[in-house]
Amino acid sequence: MAASFAIHSRHTSAALPSNFPCFVTMAASFATLLHVLFLVWLLPATFSLSFFFFKAESISNVSCYEKDKQALLTLKRGLTDHEHVLSSWSDHKDCCIWDGVLCDKKIGRVTELNLNYSRLGGEISGSLLQLEHLNYLDLSGNDFNCTPIPTFLGSMYNLTHLDLSSANVCGLIPHQLGNLSSLRYLSLGNNSDLYVDNLRWMSGLSAIQHLDLNSADLHIEVDWLQIMSKFPSLSELYLRYCHLDSLNPSLGFVNFTSLRVLFLSGNHFNHEIPNWFSNLSTSLLRLDLYNSSLKGNIPPSIFNLEKLEYLELGLNYLNGPISSSFGLLSKLEFLSLYFNKLTEQIPEPLGQLKHLTFLDLGDNSLNGPIPSSVGNLSRMRSLYLDRNQLNGTIPKSLWLLSKLESLYVGTNSLTGTVDERHFQKLSKLKNLYMAETHLFFNVNSNWVPPFQLYYASMSSINIGPNFPSWLQSQKSLSILDMSMSGISGKAPSWFWNWASNITYINLSNNHIECDVSDIFLSSTVKMLNIANNSFYGTISTFLCQKKIRKNKLEVLDASNNLLSGELSHCWKYWQSLIHLNLGSNNLVGRIPYSMGALVNLQSLRLQNNSIYGDIPSSLKKCSNLRLIDMADNHLSIIPLWIGEMTNLLVLCFRSSEFKGHIPQQICQLSSLRILDLANNSLSGSIPNCLKNISAMALPDSYDISYSYFVPSVGFDMYAFYVQNVQLGPKGNEMEYKENLKLVRLIDLSSNNLSGSIPAEISNLSELRFLNLSRNHLMGKIPEKIGSMKELESVDLSRNHLSGEIPPSMSNLTFLSLLDLSYNNLSGRIPSSTQLQSFDALRYIGNPQLCGDPLPKSCTIEEQSLNRSPTGSVEDDSKTSSFYIGMGVGFATGFWAICGALFFNRTWRHAYFRFADEIKDWIYVTTMIKMNLLEKLRVCLNK
Repeated sequence: MAASFAIHSRHTSAALPSNFPCFVTMAASFATLLHVLFLVWLLPATFSLSFFFFKAESISNVSCYEKDKQALLTLKRGLTDHEHVLSSWSDHKDCCIWDGVLCDKKIGRVTELNLNYSRLGGEISGSLLQLEHLNYLDLSGNDFNCTPIPTFLGSMYNLTHLDLSSANVCGLIPHQLGNLSSLRYLSLGNNSDLYVDNLRWMSGLSAIQHLDLNSADLHIEVDWLQIMSKFPSLSELYLRYCHLDSLNPSLGFVNFTSLRVLFLSGNHFNHEIPNWFSNLSTSLLRLDLYNSSLKGNIPPSIFNLEKLEYLELGLNYLNGPISSSFGLLSKLEFLSLYFNKLTEQIPEPLGQLKHLTFLDLGDNSLNGPIPSSVGNLSRMRSLYLDRNQLNGTIPKSLWLLSKLESLYVGTNSLTGTVDERHFQKLSKLKNLYMAETHLFFNVNSNWVPPFQLYYASMSSINIGPNFPSWLQSQKSLSILDMSMSGISGKAPSWFWNWASNITYINLSNNHIECDVSDIFLSSTVKMLNIANNSFYGTISTFLCQKKIRKNKLEVLDASNNLLSGELSHCWKYWQSLIHLNLGSNNLVGRIPYSMGALVNLQSLRLQNNSIYGDIPSSLKKCSNLRLIDMADNHLSIIPLWIGEMTNLLVLCFRSSEFKGHIPQQICQLSSLRILDLANNSLSGSIPNCLKNISAMALPDSYDISYSYFVPSVGFDMYAFYVQNVQLGPKGNEMEYKENLKLVRLIDLSSNNLSGSIPAEISNLSELRFLNLSRNHLMGKIPEKIGSMKELESVDLSRNHLSGEIPPSMSNLTFLSLLDLSYNNLSGRIPSSTQLQSFDALRYIGNPQLCGDPLPKSCTIEEQSLNRSPTGSVEDDSKTSSFYIGMGVGFATGFWAICGALFFNRTWRHAYFRFADEIKDWIYVTTMIKMNLLEKLRVCLNK
């Protein structure tokens, strides 16, 4: 400023006024003052800035609070760390940089601890209480070996987030958690053994926003709904599979003011959807009531949820039509009504749900055509209309859904032709289920689809006769089912190399010709079903070829083909096999010892071949076997080691030329449900120990399945393999498939068995089919056969049975077949609606048998003799009971009177006085009568 002024003064010196020196002095003083003020301002500013940088440097170097570090190290010592996730937790390092630890940068205190899905175990240490600033604790996805939730967690008052879901913690959920008034997020879900004794302790969780108690047993708390609805900030509530039994449908109002997500699937409500859901119309976005035993119609309260984006009502008992009011849920993105009892047509207003990306109406009883309005659902990605009774053609509008990834229209009565033009817009299609319809799939041989399928199920539709060449373009296909699709002729040379990357291949029930040596199986293929075709060649060539020795095949069904030759010794290359079916071919030779290498095998089927000799003992190494079918072969004896196969459910040795006795070891097969030894040359007696087969005596404690699902494939893909067995429970052979799990059968017919039918067989109360016909059995029909009340078929014909038909047989109310013909039975046929409903031919060949339905009536003598041992036992029992009762009554009455006379003198004197008076009265009366008679006699003599 001075320099500038000097320059300026030089240029104006000629015009300066006479008092200029005064102005100069004043300006100099003013400049000095400004300079001093600037220095005064600069000093504190410089100090403040220096302090800021010093402070920032010191903050960035704040280390973990020592007390917190020691608490964490104590926690580490109590945990088992399989994955070395806590390897960074060292005493020589700052705990604020440890994995899973977050600190407050200002004070160095631990505020968050996130160790989720770290494969930790062991003990959750109480040292966590020393982390006084901890507000976030996540130990989910670990395994604490079913230890209880620590009660001390209820004293960590700063916690706002606590997650112990999927951590394998067990026992009572501690009430102390109710002390965490700041808690906003609590997740204890997916711990299968948690339970509560009440939920009143939850009233302290006043800040809770997210609550997850999935899989905890809450059934004891009947007021759970009222308790949960009192949380003013609750926005997400997850109570899936919590054993809840009521949604309190009588309540008119539930005060969930902030609730946005409500998941209640897997409970047992067993009532209609309540009307109080309409109270949630302003907030609810997601509602899941899947598999909750709900019934009745879908109520209007659901259609009031105007903000709803996700609605899951699948796997319930909902009935009636699908309401047109669904069109009001304009923001809906996900809708599942799968597996209910819904009827009538799909309403057109569903086409108004413009935001819908997922729609599942499968497994209902819907009929009529697919509405054309479905073409308006332009955002649709997954459309499931399968397993209904829909008819007509697929509307043209459906083929315009360009974002469609999954299309399921199979198992309906749809008709018409589907050609390449229909798929032009479906470039994103991945899953296609068109099986079991009346559709005709008609595409050009040079067609290249615009999509890349992952799953294609086109079973039981018309695809053939030519092999579909468009498959060559599908590079992502994992599941292919073209069974029963009319394909015939030779399999093309490209097919097996192309199919080597497919997990599931089902070409069964066609007319495909192929040399099995052309088949190539990579390690990707898990299932190959080529049954009921015309595959030919020697089986050993197929099993032993080098190019498939690295296979990981789990299911091989080549039954009903033209395979020939002996079973090879190459089974060591097939150790992944779970199900093997080579039945109904032209195989010969012995069963090789090397088959014992198939240790994972669950079913072995070699039926209807020309295999001979012994069954090798190496098969007992296959201890997982549940089904053995070697019917219609030329085998020798039933091996004694069969009793070691304790997982067996089905044993079918019919028509295989077995000789010798039925080994007692069969009785060790306690899980056996089907024992078929019919049409052999077995001799000796029926083992008395059959009663030990508990699966035929006791109801199932779990559901038996003979199905096999493809590994790593969701259930909705319907990719599975179902066992089928030929059985002859009612005389004619039938194929049992899905209903195989219902069968309980013993068939020993057409052998040379002798002796009597063991009475112990009556203990098999769950048996449904019993066939002992065409043997040499003698004696009587077991008296208690009527206790086998599940019996549907009994065939004891063509034996030498004698005696009378037990009256207890009239208790067999499920009996649909009975054959007692050609025995030596006698007496009257017991009266019952069931026994008289059978044709007389079922009793023919028993000359001494009489009564309806036979034309021979019973004589009086036959009726009087028609007292079966059971009847005699019952009569004797009644008589014995009468005499025993009479004796007890006499003794009671006698001692009641005599005891009273003995202990009460007054009563005793009165009694004897009364007795004396009666005696005197009798004496006087008798003497008077005698005198009168004497006088009358004297008068008559005169």
